[in-house]
Amino acid sequence: MNKTVFLFPGQGSQEVGMGRDLFGQDEYFQSLVEQASQCTGEDLGRICLKGPEKKLARAFYLQPLLVAVSLGYLRHVTEKKIKADYVLGHSLGEITALAAAGVIDSGTAVRIAAERGRLMDEAAAACQGGMMAVLSVGPDRVQALIDECRLRNDVFIANLNSPDQTVVSGTRSCLDRLAAVVGKAGGTCKKLNVAGPWHSPYLKKAYEQFQAWVRPIDFKPPRISLILNRNGQPESDPQTIKDLITESLIHPVHFTQCMQYCRMQGVDAFLEIGPGRILSGLVRANGFMQATRIYKVNNLRGVELAVADWPS
Repeated sequence: MNKTVFLFPGQGSQEVGMGRDLFGQDEYFQSLVEQASQCTGEDLGRICLKGPEKKLARAFYLQPLLVAVSLGYLRHVTEKKIKADYVLGHSLGEITALAAAGVIDSGTAVRIAAERGRLMDEAAAACQGGMMAVLSVGPDRVQALIDECRLRNDVFIANLNSPDQTVVSGTRSCLDRLAAVVGKAGGTCKKLNVAGPWHSPYLKKAYEQFQAWVRPIDFKPPRISLILNRNGQPESDPQTIKDLITESLIHPVHFTQCMQYCRMQGVDAFLEIGPGRILSGLVRANGFMQATRIYKVNNLRGVELAVADWPS
């Protein structure tokens, strides 16, 4: 293998029961869940294992849980001596990536995720919005359809995930209007399991509050190359990293650009570490074919399979 990337998922990857095989036997993971519970005032272990799903989807609860679950499996991966040349998170997954790269410690990552989620929930409650994936239509065409519907000030491109998948944010009624036009243009739409219109101007107040809250937290230079969603490039300056991480609340996730950078660097192995398998699919959708090894580490069995297949 030439280069390896650790990928960390964001909201939408969750499911009730995620991390089940870490509960009861992994003290490090359980300490992160306990800290997340203290941050939120809720028993997040119970919500993680038993739901209800609607409660799990709340950003205030979900974001620290996703970070805890991903970091729990990451520790098992690194204990097996699998190392990354790059780390990359998708949206919230960037907070996990900060800890993986040594920019912050794991406890701080959980604390940041909880506050980020709290502020995002507040923003979502004020606008009744959501997110929708637009498939089989390129991003330029998506923007043209938004303009055609006269929704330029209501619907915004939020994630550029692959050449054929663009995610938009907006109010639910405006997303429905856009979906009807996308269908006539030959595309399809899918509402996402998230609580608000993330990565859009709807989160301006949350961004300003989050920026102020994060300001005193010490960020260190990354020990592993950290690729960021904001510009699709690695960054090493702590203040620049902090600025780009906070700005991502109101700017799109440039995942396709991140994948282009990985291709240029000769990456040929990805480990998606955390719940779900969304990012593994996006890697393939961005042109990484069968010669690229992709491992889904969403349980301890996934760790074993990756280790068994890893070159000695």
